[in-house]
Amino acid sequence: MRAEARRVVVTGMGAITPLGHTVEDTWKAALAGESGIGPITQFDPSGVQTKFAGEVRGWDPELVIPRREARRLDRSAQLFVCAAQQAMDDSGLDFVADGSDSHRAGVVVGSGLGGMLSFDNHIKVMMDRGASRISPLAVTMIIPNEAAGVASIRFNMRGPVTCVVTACAASANAIGDAAEIIRRGAADVMLAGGAEATICEFGIGSFNSSKALSTRNEDPTGASRPFDADRDGFVMSEGGVCVILEDRERALARGARIHAEVIGYGMTSDAHHVTLPRPGGEGAARAMEAALASAGMEPAQRDYINAHGTSTTAYDFTETQAITLALGEKAARAVPVSSTKSMTGHLMGGAGAVESIFCIQAINHGIIPPTINYTTPDPDCDLDYVPNEPREADVAYAMTNSFGFGGHNVVLIFGPG
Repeated sequence: MRAEARRVVVTGMGAITPLGHTVEDTWKAALAGESGIGPITQFDPSGVQTKFAGEVRGWDPELVIPRREARRLDRSAQLFVCAAQQAMDDSGLDFVADGSDSHRAGVVVGSGLGGMLSFDNHIKVMMDRGASRISPLAVTMIIPNEAAGVASIRFNMRGPVTCVVTACAASANAIGDAAEIIRRGAADVMLAGGAEATICEFGIGSFNSSKALSTRNEDPTGASRPFDADRDGFVMSEGGVCVILEDRERALARGARIHAEVIGYGMTSDAHHVTLPRPGGEGAARAMEAALASAGMEPAQRDYINAHGTSTTAYDFTETQAITLALGEKAARAVPVSSTKSMTGHLMGGAGAVESIFCIQAINHGIIPPTINYTTPDPDCDLDYVPNEPREADVAYAMTNSFGFGGHNVVLIFGPG
C-alpha cells in the first residue's frame, strides 16, 4: 500500500538576474518597477536585428567559484552554481560538512538550450582554426545537464540528480519534479531551479529569424510589455535561480525557516504546434486545473497569478483565454495577474524558477509585483494585470504559469510556509 505523500516546503532561495545578484535585490528592483533590459554588451550586436537583452551586469562568478573551475563551466552553469550557493546558505544545509544523509539529497535543473555560449564559441573556433582546435572541455560545457552535475559535486548531493529540458517551462518543471521526488519518498532535500545564458550572436540571431524577439531598439527598457496592445515580441535574458525544497517534517525538526509550501503542480501538452500555443488556451487551462486539483483547491482560492506573459501576440492572448477557461470568468477577472518578465525579460529555462520566487515573495510580503510598460490596453487581454505599480494585497496562495516551445504547459502553486 502506497504511503501518504509528504508535504514539501521551500527552505532556501537564490537568484542572479538582470534585476540583481540576490533574491533581495531582484525583489526590491521589481517592486520599484525597474527594468533589467539594456543594450547588449556581451558581443557586437551589429549583425543581429535585436540589439538589447536582459544581461546580468557587474557579476563575477569567481567570487564564488575558483577561477580554474569557473573557466571550465559555461556561463549558464556558473550562474546556477552561484545562485545555488545562495540558496544553500539561506537554507542552513551543508552536506559537505555533514554528509551523513547526502544520499537523501538531490538536484533537478531546468535549461532550455544548455551551454549556448560555449556552443557558439566552439563552433567559431572550429570554423576559424579547424576541428582539431576544439577544446576537450567543449562537450561538458555544452551539455544541458552540466549545471546539475556540477551542483551535485559541489554540494555533495548524492541522491536523485537530473536535468529537465522543456524550453521555457524547464525550471518550473524542475521545481515540480523535485517536489514530487520528495513527496514519493525518494529524497528528503532537493536543489531545484534553472539557468540560461543565451545572449550571443547565434542565440539572438536564431530567435530574430523566428520573429519571436522584440526589435524596439530605440526603447530597450520599454520593449518587454506583456498584454499591452503594442507588444512586438519577447526580450531574451539570462540568469540563474534556484530553491531548496525539503520534506516539511525534516525542516521543522531542524528548526529551518520555511519560506513557502509547494502545494500544486500541473503539467500538460498542447499537442498542437512546436512554437505556437493551442488556440483558445485549452492545454494551458488543463495544466492550471491539474495544479489546482493536486493542491485540493477551488479556482477562486488563488490570490495572485504570475503569468507566463512573454510580450508576444499569440501567447499573451492565449494565456488570457486559458486563465478565463480554467478559473471561470468571474474568478479570472477577480484575481490579480502580473508578468514580471516586463522587468526581468525572459530568462528562458530559468523563467519558471524566478517567477516562483516572485510568488513566494508576494506571499511573504503581501505585495504583488507589477506589469510595467502597460500603457495601451489590448481589448483581447482583459484581465487585471496590475499595471505599472506594485499592489499591497493579502496573498496566501500564488500560482505561476510557464509555457514552452513544443507545447509544454507547467503550473505551480505555492502556499504559506
